Amino acid sequence: MLSTTREFRARFRGEPSVFRAPGRVNLIGEHTDYNDGWVMPVALGFATYVAVGPRIDRALHVFSTNFDDLRVRSLDDLKPTSQKHWSDYVYGVAVTLANQGVELRGANLVIASDVPMGAGLSSSAAIEVATAFALLHNSRSSLERKEIALACQRAENEFVGMRCGIMDQFISCFGRAGHALLIDCRSLEGRLLPLQNEFRIAICNTGVKHEHASGEYNKRRADCEGALAYLKLGLPEITALRDVTVEQLEKFGRGMEPVAFRRARHVITENERVQQACEALEAAEMNRFGELMFASHRSLRDDFEVSCDELNAMVSLAEKIEGVVGARMTGGGFGGCTVNLVRRESVAAFQSEIAARYKSVKGIEPQIYICDAAESAGQIIDEAVRGD
Repeated sequence: MLSTTREFRARFRGEPSVFRAPGRVNLIGEHTDYNDGWVMPVALGFATYVAVGPRIDRALHVFSTNFDDLRVRSLDDLKPTSQKHWSDYVYGVAVTLANQGVELRGANLVIASDVPMGAGLSSSAAIEVATAFALLHNSRSSLERKEIALACQRAENEFVGMRCGIMDQFISCFGRAGHALLIDCRSLEGRLLPLQNEFRIAICNTGVKHEHASGEYNKRRADCEGALAYLKLGLPEITALRDVTVEQLEKFGRGMEPVAFRRARHVITENERVQQACEALEAAEMNRFGELMFASHRSLRDDFEVSCDELNAMVSLAEKIEGVVGARMTGGGFGGCTVNLVRRESVAAFQSEIAARYKSVKGIEPQIYICDAAESAGQIIDEAVRGD
């Protein structure tokens, strides 16, 4: 546990309330969320912790233990302007909540996170959701979890400038230990799916840090919007790529730009894979689930073109290791992590073998995280858990 409580006492005095929000890994369903599709993430044990206490003035004093940095801003001067700084995720949430009519009170916040940054495990959503819970509590206000997720997504879209879908914030708010969550990104309905206990989730960090600020993520989203606009010429009733079948894409999309066609094909086939993966989990057919993970990676590599040599190498190496039933890149792409479904008795051997093989091939010592699905965001009450 990260000691936000001790840091808060030393820096601000007084006793804080502490909130936790998890990062996530997506088992299958990549780049479908902003196309109104389906995704299947799990919440992770890695989390962001926010200790919060009230101030008598109208200021937010925010200290990050990860960056050893204090930022101060007045609640009366919360302009919706990004500073390209870690604190954007905090102040973006404050701006969004205030714009929704929440009467924010001045607050001291200490933030600490063990979610690996730049690895595609949604460190940004974790800080947003934990901050939202903390600010609402400090202001004696409340919102439904779905409203919190939407507010945090809006903060990242409009304040930070990252046009992410709803998946990351939603799983942080609704994850359940031992379960994956099938999310319908149009209706915002979630369906919990039990994970088989004889399998664990292994996340392999390639050591290549993706940078969404490069604009590649937003370009892919623009490609999807362009494909949708073209398809609407022949299918005026559709409102998202989720509404299109492979057969319709073949019939009505052959005249569009080849790149846009491939982007649409990934989204449409990925939605089909998520539905099939749901059926596989319910039938406890984990080998079938793993095959769908491998197929998802190939589509992300070839049609959506968000993979890279390191991710491809990590997946290829994992496929050859005993006990691995499925592997794929996860997250926005261009580096970051792969997610692997590994039989419990094979985890230790997998961990050492994949690290050695990857270092031999790429010269990089990868970080390997062995995880289980964890609980969603909330307040930490137990003093022992808080790390006092």
